[in-house]
Amino acid sequence: MNGADATYELRVAFKQAGVRMRIHRRSRLTPACEIGIRPPHWANASRAARAAGYRFSALWAEERGHSLLLTALLERAGEYVALRTRARIAAPSVPSISKEFPAADRPERHARDLLGLEFEGHPDPRRWTRHQAWGASEYPLRRRFPVIGAAAAGPTPPDLGYPCVAAQGAGVFEIPVGPVHAGIIEPGHFRFQAVGEDILNLEERLGYVHKGIEKIAEGRDPDGLARLAGRISGDSAVAHAWAACMAMERAAGVLPPPRGLALRAVLAERERVINHLWDIAAICNDVAFGFAYYQLGRLVEDWRRLNAAVFGHRLMLDVVVPGGLSTPLAGDAASRIVDQCAVTRREFESIWSILQENASLHDRLAATGVLAPQDAGDLGAVGFVGRASGHDFDVRRDAPYAPYDALEMNVPCLAFGDVAARARIRHDEILVSLDLIERLLASVPDGAVRNDFIVPRGESEGLGIVDGWRGEIVTFVRFAADGRIARFFPRDPSWLTWPALERLIHGNIVPDFPVCNKSVNGSYSGQDL
Repeated sequence: MNGADATYELRVAFKQAGVRMRIHRRSRLTPACEIGIRPPHWANASRAARAAGYRFSALWAEERGHSLLLTALLERAGEYVALRTRARIAAPSVPSISKEFPAADRPERHARDLLGLEFEGHPDPRRWTRHQAWGASEYPLRRRFPVIGAAAAGPTPPDLGYPCVAAQGAGVFEIPVGPVHAGIIEPGHFRFQAVGEDILNLEERLGYVHKGIEKIAEGRDPDGLARLAGRISGDSAVAHAWAACMAMERAAGVLPPPRGLALRAVLAERERVINHLWDIAAICNDVAFGFAYYQLGRLVEDWRRLNAAVFGHRLMLDVVVPGGLSTPLAGDAASRIVDQCAVTRREFESIWSILQENASLHDRLAATGVLAPQDAGDLGAVGFVGRASGHDFDVRRDAPYAPYDALEMNVPCLAFGDVAARARIRHDEILVSLDLIERLLASVPDGAVRNDFIVPRGESEGLGIVDGWRGEIVTFVRFAADGRIARFFPRDPSWLTWPALERLIHGNIVPDFPVCNKSVNGSYSGQDL
């Protein structure tokens, strides 16, 4: 079913709600169906879409001529729709959709901070990404704002005074944690309200680094953008590079060769296995079960060393490039990868059986940090976080792209929503990925791993949607007329799972926060563009 047919019910709902729209029959954002919405009808359109069962996926804005173009990407049953509207740059304002889609809260605040786009009726006027270095009328993603920032007289003031929710009531006290932590994790501030050890509320404050990814992407060539994308979040180097390359390839009408696509999937599944192994290890370590931490960490190190030997980098950076791969799978590399899968499956299952038989570990993980299916749905939670709370969605199966479109996918799903369920989903996904790697390498096509990338003529845009190990990654790319990048927006899954941590922590005790946090494992870097 094509995008226009798939959204028939949505278009009917729009008409019934009096929403004025324009259907783009030849969508520039394949695989999404593109629908233009008049600004006054933006909120009505979001309500109709929510009532029709659509999930919020991503939201971004960009400067186009004398207006700001706003795009909201929604999904239902693997079909995507891109709603677009415009606001005059002289007075940019559109209705907020965060009441219908709570997951749109932070993306809207991000667009407001960096582009000056106001969202009428937004429930939270506080800044999200905005730094003290930027004046009240300075918007870093506007075209005229320099990459190096405006000239400043002296050091940037510290970002103090953020108005966190205040503690209220007898016996309620606040616990501030971060942004600097005892370990080597990236900066993030957590503000707890608690009575004794019982957590009443948690508020996150992220964005302490702000790398300027969206701004420094402007003017890059395709290879340069792929390198940048791989560094958005180091643990997702393959997935983010693949999403960026897919967006560029769709914009340019370039298709990588079958061998290159098959090997991209091998890399992506290796990335999934490594991170799931390491997360299970860290979850166990956070409840003082060091045995699993060391044994699973040993397996992770073996996989990273083979990455370095076969692909030239432990994190497989710069292997996924526009048009395919930069590195062929030569010599005995395929057999070494397959052999490692067999060894890992055997050793991992042995370790997992020990974990399952440990009563104290079960006591710490079961019924801890429960994310209710309703909350997961409201927030559009993806990946293992959503699938552990009953939301059975996986881009590889439900909106398949090559080579997954030719593979039968087993997607594990549970409904318990606790830390134990999120660990179990990781376990099941590891086994699925091991099987996928073996199947892919058993039938990998011969031939080249990369086709020439032909830069598109004139302005063009593309959408890349892949399933990283954290879940759905969405990347938007627009080329300028000179073949350079005009706009780049990568939406990491963490945009949708960080808010889930604030929900699932309610009713837990303070000592359980580390394991709840690790069970979600949002990327600070992926959120902090």
